[in-house]
Amino acid sequence: MGITKLADLIRSEAPGAVSYKEISDYTGKVIALDTSIVMNQFRAATPSLSPLTGLFFRTLTFLEHDIRPVFVFDGKPPGEKKHVLEKRAEAAGWNFPNCTGTPSSQTRDCVQLLKHLGVPVIQAPGDAEALCAHLVREGTVDAVASEDMDTLPFGASVLIRQLNAKRDSEVIEYSLPKLLEKLQINHKELVDLCILLGCDYCDKIPGLGPKRALTLIQKHRTIEDVVLHVKRETHPVPHFWKYKEARKIFLDAPQTAAPELTWTEPDEEAVVEFLCPAKRIKEERVRRRMERFREFRKNRREEREKEKAAGNSRQTRMEDFFRVTRKREQTVDADSLGVNKKRPKSK
Repeated sequence: MGITKLADLIRSEAPGAVSYKEISDYTGKVIALDTSIVMNQFRAATPSLSPLTGLFFRTLTFLEHDIRPVFVFDGKPPGEKKHVLEKRAEAAGWNFPNCTGTPSSQTRDCVQLLKHLGVPVIQAPGDAEALCAHLVREGTVDAVASEDMDTLPFGASVLIRQLNAKRDSEVIEYSLPKLLEKLQINHKELVDLCILLGCDYCDKIPGLGPKRALTLIQKHRTIEDVVLHVKRETHPVPHFWKYKEARKIFLDAPQTAAPELTWTEPDEEAVVEFLCPAKRIKEERVRRRMERFREFRKNRREEREKEKAAGNSRQTRMEDFFRVTRKREQTVDADSLGVNKKRPKSK
């Protein structure tokens, strides 16, 4: 669910915090992706196909645009989120939600495919969007790509929506610093505003609309003071309201050091062996897409060599794309997903 009507509120009250771009504008950027959102998009758009097909195509398109994707997977969700997860599972026809953090078979498949494609995978200790936001704040990545607006209260300075790899798609970018400036609130006050709007971790005050919630936060600054100034008859405050617990989840970001991120050449034979026999994806389709990928990279390499020869080289060579871009102490555990924490640098 994310944050109820936060996007609408930003468009109406802080349009200057929103910009509209194309996928090519993110060339050379390191982007953390909330993988569960990506997979849910594929399941909804093409229910008859394996979401691994969509993940394969989208990842190659990112790499063609010199976008360095980092796929982040959910860990164990906070207990406060259990009720929301149960409702989602029921709506999707599942028997029960995964509240243990144990990777599902589909998650393990995604990780294996991404490993063959040579892109980094990170297992979050909790919600993926929280770790994505942390990676942005630490400077490990340049932005977060997610459809969930709660990435902003988690503290991501740049949130990208609709980064779906379609050439004619309009990408929406949200700037957290500009948002806070336009709304004249700080980050803690934004968190309280998002709790009033409605989040995944607690109930909200019934009948309290977005603009009214914003006005109350701008005037009273905290939920504690807001509840003293709302009409209980029309806006009853929930009994045993766990807004403090929700606030703590948003503000207490995971204090984990950024891992070493390495991109390597895709292993076509491993991709084909993994996708085609077991997952029943046509080999011809996979090979054809890999061929286009290689041809695209070859053309880009030739263009850059010409630029370099002309003394007009503005970017690194294509070979330099697949390398370690940040070296930090490795502490985020990816072993449970069967992924090496460190990859050898591409030769």
